[in-house]
Amino acid sequence: MVNARGWQKLGPDPRLAAWARAALPAAITAIAQSAEPWRCGGTWFVGVDALPNDTDGRVGGIALPWQALPIDPLPLHRAQLSTLRPGYPLPSSDESPAAFAFRRDRDAAHLDGLLPHGPDKRRKIVEPHAWILGIALNDCGAGASPLVVWEGSHALMQNALRAALAGHPPETLAEVDVTEAYQAARKTVFAQCRRREVPIKPGEATLLHRHLIHGVAPWVPGSIAPSEGRIIAYFRPELAQVAQWISRD
Repeated sequence: MVNARGWQKLGPDPRLAAWARAALPAAITAIAQSAEPWRCGGTWFVGVDALPNDTDGRVGGIALPWQALPIDPLPLHRAQLSTLRPGYPLPSSDESPAAFAFRRDRDAAHLDGLLPHGPDKRRKIVEPHAWILGIALNDCGAGASPLVVWEGSHALMQNALRAALAGHPPETLAEVDVTEAYQAARKTVFAQCRRREVPIKPGEATLLHRHLIHGVAPWVPGSIAPSEGRIIAYFRPELAQVAQWISRD
């Protein structure tokens, strides 16, 4: 699916550009009508399941152009509309000083699908995604909080999490606490893997391995963006089992 870096940039492709043009008005309307609060001092709209697309990715009359993508079609959820405004990130009352510092200094680097549970926020593999596809919906400058990836981190994370899950029956893998394994492996990623910012424009997309560590860069002052902010639509279809998610493909 992806190369040894664990990610690839796709396009520019006119089919992706056409889908972005169709999706943008629906995205702007969905964001404006949403009751979801903006986070990080009003600079980040998370936008999970916010785009009103169907399972073919169809929105504004245009289906997701699978023929432009190096992946097989899967039934799709409503796309996330990850939207950033100038100033991201700002401190907020719902985020501790340590969490804010990690967001600012480490791009809130994370692995999708590992969700916190309980008061101690123990990590479990709740959402076993097949892959992560991000499609730019509007035209922004390179400093408008682009995606950040740590190249090759998927291999390190996969080895660490496979070891943490070893010995557990397949049907119980979603209940295994992987907190320590995840945090230790992420530290290794910071020490060994190249951090790279990946800005994209309409007609372009990014495809990430499901185990790749990634995040969002702080907004560079003066970066160009339209009034609605920088919008990227993300698709993360889920696999049926964690056992599939931890496989080596």
